Amino acid sequence: MPRNTPCPRSTRQACLTLALATALTGTLMACTAATAAQDPVRTSAGRPGVTAAQKAQLTTLAQQVVDAGAPGVLVRVDNGRGQPTVIARQTPWARTDHALTVSDEFRMGSNTKTMIATVVLQLVAEHRLKLTDPVEKWLPGLVPDGSAITVRMLLDHTSGLYNIIPDDADVLRTFTGQDNRQWTPEELLAVGVGHDPLFPPGTKYSYSNTGYIALGLVAEKATGHRLSDLVQERIAGPLHLENSYLVNGSDRTDSPRLAHDYEPDPKHLAPVLWPGIPAGTVFVGPARPAGYLDVTGVNENTEWAAGSMVSSAADWARFDTALMSGKLLPAAQLKEMKTTVAEESGNPNRYGLGLEKRATPCGPVWGHDGQAPGYSSWDYTDSTGRRTVSVFVPTIFGIAAPRPAAVTEALLNTAVCTMLDKPLPATPTGS
Repeated sequence: MPRNTPCPRSTRQACLTLALATALTGTLMACTAATAAQDPVRTSAGRPGVTAAQKAQLTTLAQQVVDAGAPGVLVRVDNGRGQPTVIARQTPWARTDHALTVSDEFRMGSNTKTMIATVVLQLVAEHRLKLTDPVEKWLPGLVPDGSAITVRMLLDHTSGLYNIIPDDADVLRTFTGQDNRQWTPEELLAVGVGHDPLFPPGTKYSYSNTGYIALGLVAEKATGHRLSDLVQERIAGPLHLENSYLVNGSDRTDSPRLAHDYEPDPKHLAPVLWPGIPAGTVFVGPARPAGYLDVTGVNENTEWAAGSMVSSAADWARFDTALMSGKLLPAAQLKEMKTTVAEESGNPNRYGLGLEKRATPCGPVWGHDGQAPGYSSWDYTDSTGRRTVSVFVPTIFGIAAPRPAAVTEALLNTAVCTMLDKPLPATPTGS
């Protein structure tokens, strides 16, 4: 897999090859480097924020993402020196369903893992859990070889547990809306451990949504409270995250602020499915123009602790800032969270405890990416939490073809470099 491609994490080992992204990003790097030093835009507080040239570049790239076929895109960049810059672009037909704004709620997919890991590490700090605790201690009899799998291994994806999304066909049918089965966390865990483990615990890295389902159950067992309540009481409530909540079990997301989301219809989906996803996989929803389906109504209970958070760009930035600045975790637990393991061979990113250290053209950033039916999101911050960036696109497979994937990658890299107040490095000719 090419470095830093915006592929769904649940299919990271089987993403499309997106060579076009490198060439296109190189052109944009040179353009950004030439304009980044222009006069800054002054905010209402009189402090310099994102420059006019930077905003123009982001706006151009956001429009290119839509022109390449995405239903829309939302970008929020805060470089820590002024008011955040927000850019929203949509196709006219998607705007008819719902006009994107910065306060819109999105299904956050695997970004959820960072929040769940924060809750778990808070419990560690309170001596209610240990990172060395075997899963068997908290979930007796539910996980084969649970005495050899620790809480840490669940957090950093070294448990060896099979990944239920998208690898299990039954769970995938619900994920895509082909059935409305109401999965319980226990049932999802049972599906995962019903498959053979990928390797002995602690010996390798392999991304596992199943592991985070287990973590959610561990947190509930250790506290006696529902996971959704733990998120509300420990994070969303104290930080005043008005648009953030964990969808629990059979609960439905019916907020009027929820952005509509889309996936290609069967004709347009088949050519862009990642290897490993069964042929014939389709999403279900009302037809929309340009070969899309509105999949906002798809049941998301296949993800739970692995990916069922709903939030907004502004809320998630506040969470990232609080986390990285030490407001949510003691120093010892934050250090553990940022202790990383290597990901797949050839991947420059490293994974901590629910937190990824992502390599970018302008240096490393911390955060996560996420996919839920019809939603892709990338959320990152610097090591202090002062600077934040979010890129939201209301589709997964609508940006899977080479052209939309390339421009989405270019937009993400440019947004991160803008957050860091750095120009994208120029790419040598022919590289």
